[in-house]
Amino acid sequence: MIAAIPRTLSVNNWHTANRQHLGHTISQIHRLLETHTGGEPESAVATANSPESNYHGQPFALELLARCFELTEFEQNILLLCAGMELDGRWPQLCQTASSHAYPTFGLALNLFSNSNWEALTPSAALRRHKLLEVGGGNALVTSPLRIDERVLHYLTGVQYLDQRLQMLVCPVQPSSELVPSHGRLVETIEHTWTRHNTVLPGVQLIGMDGNSLRIIAAAACSRLGLELQELSVKALPTDWQQLKNLQQLCEREYRLSRMALLLNCEELGVESTERQDAAATFIDTIQLPLIIASQERRRQRQRTLVSLDVNFPTPQEQRQLWHKGLGERAKTWQPAINALVSQFNLSSSAIHTVCLQSQTDSPTPLWNLCRTQARPRLDELAQRIETRATWDTLVLPEKEYNSLQEISAHVAQRARVYEAWGFGDSSGRGLGISALFSGASGTGKTTAAEVIAEELNLDLYRVDLSAVVSKYIGETEKNLRRIFDAAEGGGVILLFDEADALFGKRSDVSDSKDRYANMEVSYLLQRMESYRGLAILTTNLKNSMDQAFLRRLRFVVQFPFPDFKQRTKIWRKIFPTNTPTENLVYERLAKLSIAGGNIRNIALNAAFIAANADEPVRMEHLLQAAKREYLKLERPLTDTEVKGWA
Repeated sequence: MIAAIPRTLSVNNWHTANRQHLGHTISQIHRLLETHTGGEPESAVATANSPESNYHGQPFALELLARCFELTEFEQNILLLCAGMELDGRWPQLCQTASSHAYPTFGLALNLFSNSNWEALTPSAALRRHKLLEVGGGNALVTSPLRIDERVLHYLTGVQYLDQRLQMLVCPVQPSSELVPSHGRLVETIEHTWTRHNTVLPGVQLIGMDGNSLRIIAAAACSRLGLELQELSVKALPTDWQQLKNLQQLCEREYRLSRMALLLNCEELGVESTERQDAAATFIDTIQLPLIIASQERRRQRQRTLVSLDVNFPTPQEQRQLWHKGLGERAKTWQPAINALVSQFNLSSSAIHTVCLQSQTDSPTPLWNLCRTQARPRLDELAQRIETRATWDTLVLPEKEYNSLQEISAHVAQRARVYEAWGFGDSSGRGLGISALFSGASGTGKTTAAEVIAEELNLDLYRVDLSAVVSKYIGETEKNLRRIFDAAEGGGVILLFDEADALFGKRSDVSDSKDRYANMEVSYLLQRMESYRGLAILTTNLKNSMDQAFLRRLRFVVQFPFPDFKQRTKIWRKIFPTNTPTENLVYERLAKLSIAGGNIRNIALNAAFIAANADEPVRMEHLLQAAKREYLKLERPLTDTEVKGWA
């Protein structure tokens, strides 16, 4: 149950009255020390429950502290004995006279107070378990010096602040006004979950790709419950068990003193060490305070009950409302542009707010690229973004393949109209993704074709190396793919999965359990491609190695043929930029080289460097020299028929 601790003490005069009350109770301890040597301590026993224990119904700090930690009168008196050491300069001499030690000790407290109890000295009792005081080094427990914790001392004087040891590890999370209705329902769920429990609060696990949305929901829920939310990164958790226990005790004490709730950021826990994961699991299971876990993946429940809530991006209608709120009067005339943004980009409320702040023009055109920028950060860590400059004129393909690529582009451009306005996406989310397979030999233009489509649609293109994604550990490949698709959903970017041969194989070729798991990985990839809101492209050099059942699940299959003589001539005519000086180039002779477009580009580029170094325009002899080097790399002989008449 959440402790009913006042967050603020609003009566200004309370602070003065609290200091007077603290001074009065310490003066009672002072008189008791003075009379202790006289042998009659009973007549002057100090009690915290004095007649003046509150100010106009507002309890004083000592009473609040006693309630929070369920302190006995003897334990309160020990704290007052230690507080006097900090607040009264006469205390060392008094202690020296009373116990032969110039500081408070458990032995002095046992002899001084008639309501003494040995159990209060144990590590499991409130004073030491909650770190209300510190026990110094000594030869015996009863003669070791005692010191009140600084945070507790200031609390008794009426000063509230976050413990300095926690200030270095946590940061406050403030409530935001950017709470959309679908996220507001999650806030209500958290509030209901915590208010109906009277014992140990269950942990709340918020699962989603947008960390800022998780923070907004967590902060809103805590604000409704009168809690101060602090964020702690899982990377800040110590792996040493004693240090972890100390951190846990400090957090639990701060919950009681200032109603602190904790947001444990586990968004990057998946890449942490086993020791860090064990520390996080132990911390979650054992800490006794309102705990919210923010993560991208669902954590397995262990000892502590975890209520898991999936946090999705705002719905399309909510995103439209956020755009209207952020753009103000401009939104009235920008409705078509807003609809296009919502259909393409799946942004969080904070991302939309940021774009609106950056938009300073009277035209909606810059909004598209601003949204592209907002969707990038999460993907840049997982894949390589390709800067696209290629256009349709760059491609040299047969008409059938060229038309297929334009059809793919049209599907992506008209997706929102067909799925949303025309209702094809209402019945099911399956099969709505636009997936394609580009097959062909290396250098035939597969990546260039993806660049052309991305440039045409004004979308980001990310290349994912599947050979790096595939893991030998069972389940890791699916986890890597899930991170990529989840991150890409925000911007509807074009995903280019290069070297798909690393994952695909004939499903019938199953010889052991690893082959069966490989088929599961392929099925997961195709499943995510079918539901992905953007365009996902696979490339392969070996189409025949793929199972036909998998091919049927792809919407487009485009074969990139090896260029014939006519196509190679066209490629050579386009390969040199307009600023490149050339002289006496015979493209028909160059086209006799039986190579793909990628190799042609390599030869042209190398020839340009050779010519530039010689301070000459690019000529056939430069291309001949570059061609010889390219053929050496390909481990192929350069025949006289191919280069006859070049130089």
